[in-house]
Amino acid sequence: MNNRHIPAVMRTLETDVLEWPRPVVIHEGRKRDPFRILISCLISLRTRDEVTGPASKRLFALADNPKTLLALPLAAIEEAIYPSAFFRAKAKSFHKLCRDLAERHGGRVPDTLEDLLGLKGVGRKTANLTLILGFDGMGICVDTHVHRIINRWGYVKTKSADETEMALRKNLNRKYWKQLNSLLVAFGQNQCRPISPLCNDCRLSRWCLKVGVSTHR
Repeated sequence: MNNRHIPAVMRTLETDVLEWPRPVVIHEGRKRDPFRILISCLISLRTRDEVTGPASKRLFALADNPKTLLALPLAAIEEAIYPSAFFRAKAKSFHKLCRDLAERHGGRVPDTLEDLLGLKGVGRKTANLTLILGFDGMGICVDTHVHRIINRWGYVKTKSADETEMALRKNLNRKYWKQLNSLLVAFGQNQCRPISPLCNDCRLSRWCLKVGVSTHR
């Protein structure tokens, strides 16, 4: 697959995702609240979608800004976000993050990728998704689905999600950056699965090189 195919691929995905269950929106409540989005992203790490949404909702019912979250006891945060993965470590990291926001950013979530990456505990996936969803900024969020699928297509040849992001920033038309994650997460959950993907009825099969696919249906 190369850039000649990408417009058709993206149009096909935009149509197909209408028939699939969409990924759970990781933030609750007020539209484009960067803090809620940031915290929800962090809760979602190594955690299933069906756990992330309710956990975020429980936590935001107790505290929905850096000041009130920092005032919450760790035990209250742990209870709210359980059973998300590493919930105790995440609770501690939330306190560190809120303290960081208060001391260096006036209690507000910064709106640049560089500043987001400078926050304690924030990696590239979280920073990009916060930038896109929280500020309608330009970014490319690469999670396990995006990394796997983009390599499976043969569009890039990379060993890590960060390498994939850099390759996409270099090669992919910017107009596709923001929507890429939501489309490929839905595609990866419903069609292009990690093991035995559903290639036989995939409308992208004509362009996909199926790199690394040993068995499919």
